[in-house]
Amino acid sequence: MLLALMLCYSGFTALCLAMPRHHDELLGGKPSVRCRRGLSLGGWFLLGLSLWAAVAGHGWNFGLVDWFAVLMLSALALVLLLPYCPRLALTLAGLSLLTSPVAAWALN
Repeated sequence: MLLALMLCYSGFTALCLAMPRHHDELLGGKPSVRCRRGLSLGGWFLLGLSLWAAVAGHGWNFGLVDWFAVLMLSALALVLLLPYCPRLALTLAGLSLLTSPVAAWALN
């Protein structure tokens, strides 16, 4: 479940950075069209990987329930962190991407 949570949070952060307004607030400057497309595809890919991680950990029955819970929790965390601690939101996304291979290895 930890792997799914980290991948969901990173995916939502990538989707957030694909929006020009949030990209400007968090990183400064407007993203190019190519950057926006890459962040969108990467975000959706990470959300798909999080679904795989949840289903691989608990099967389809409980995996989908866990995945929806992780989706809500990670979206809530991002929404609460963005206005008050935007750098922390980006740092957590980067750390979750860096530590997700360790969590995937621990899953096996």
